[in-house]
Amino acid sequence: MSAASKAEARVAAAVEAVGQTPRRHKRYEGREVALFAALIFPNIALIVVFAYWPTLYNLVLSFTEWDFVQPTATFVGLKKWQELFSSSEFYTVLWNTLVFTLFTVVGTLVAGLGIGLLLAKRLRFSAVVRTMTFAPHMVAGAVVGILFLFMFDPQYGISRLVFEWFGASSPQWTATSKWSLWAIIIAYSWQRVGFVTIIYYAAILDLPHDVMEAADVDGAHGWQKFRHMTFPLLRPVNYFMLITSVIASTQAFDIIATLTSGGPGYSSSTLTWSVYKKAFQEFDIGSSAAQSMVLFVLLMIATAFQVKLSNRKEA
Repeated sequence: MSAASKAEARVAAAVEAVGQTPRRHKRYEGREVALFAALIFPNIALIVVFAYWPTLYNLVLSFTEWDFVQPTATFVGLKKWQELFSSSEFYTVLWNTLVFTLFTVVGTLVAGLGIGLLLAKRLRFSAVVRTMTFAPHMVAGAVVGILFLFMFDPQYGISRLVFEWFGASSPQWTATSKWSLWAIIIAYSWQRVGFVTIIYYAAILDLPHDVMEAADVDGAHGWQKFRHMTFPLLRPVNYFMLITSVIASTQAFDIIATLTSGGPGYSSSTLTWSVYKKAFQEFDIGSSAAQSMVLFVLLMIATAFQVKLSNRKEA
């Protein structure tokens, strides 16, 4: 074979190799895309079926009138929404939801952080205290409600003994509109604070020791160390706990059902309880769906605000 023929053969081989490489790369990318689709499709399908579709169907129901008895729902337009926003009971429920969420979220976050800091000191009997603090979170909400029903009894409960120490009589926690909302706030906070404590306790133990030791060397102590070191380092945990606590508080149901049933009247009804009451006690599906959409929008706004605030702090 002449030199010219050999050169032509090398050029042809090079051209063939260049042509095969993109085809192999395309086949590899195709397999990657197929694998990605096979893995992600079941999750997307589950989310669409069990999250997005019920939300859209619930929105449709809010424009209908239905009582579970009629075979089909009747379209009534904006009637249920007009009834909802013209009802004083709805604004009472909305205010109760706001007060319940505010006090339970702030109370459990502050108490959980404080107890977590104490447990991180590894004081004597801290393991026992840690177990006792987390134990209420393992108890079902319905059980907590019944437990506090006995504790709040003005004749035989612990509440009577506590108030007698101060020379006062126990209030009618669950029987009067003045105290019923505070009764479910106390019971829910008691159950929730253990979970918050454990999260903060684990986060505090995971703080960088070299940074904390450097603060000790620089003479920082007590409040200074907490304000300028511990709390800023816990910022991601704070935002996580804030978002999850707000969502959990607005979903509280079992404690309300067993402790006050939303009463007397609407004095301890939150949006979650009112959605259930409208649907399964008054059989007004349209009003129930409208209230649940209001709750959904409020949660979306609260979550978006918290995420935006978190991103701004991290920037």
